[in-house]
Amino acid sequence: MDEPVDISALQWLVQQRRAERGLSLRAAAEESDVPFNTLARVEKGHLPDLANFRRIVDWLGLPPERFFEPPRIRTESTPEVIAYHLSRDPNLSEAAADRIAGLVRDLYATMVSPGGEVQVHLRAATTFTPEAARMLGDLLETMQTKLRSEPAPENR
Repeated sequence: MDEPVDISALQWLVQQRRAERGLSLRAAAEESDVPFNTLARVEKGHLPDLANFRRIVDWLGLPPERFFEPPRIRTESTPEVIAYHLSRDPNLSEAAADRIAGLVRDLYATMVSPGGEVQVHLRAATTFTPEAARMLGDLLETMQTKLRSEPAPENR
């Protein structure tokens, strides 16, 4: 798992600060109020705990957010993520997972495109209890409302 903090930048800046000030590791640890072993581990590229991270960035005179990695841009679409999880569901056959994923893709494409209301015809109505059909309708209505309330992306 990737670290949420840019530890290499923290490591480099701690080493740089010590060098600029001519401090030994022990003197820097005392000055920053960070345990010697913790500061030594940071200089070797290890992430400190939150309290020591805060002390180190205070000592460096930098804002903590300076070290946080920018969020990754999600490249997969929501229907792709859903299809992936459906295909891994041990309770579904491959055909069933593909069929549900196809429905999700169709519904998603219809709901994100500008235009009218979505109409769903349940051809397999005998498999849906009235409660299940009502819940599906409520879910679709909620999804459509949410999609319409979000600002349109620049490029699609």
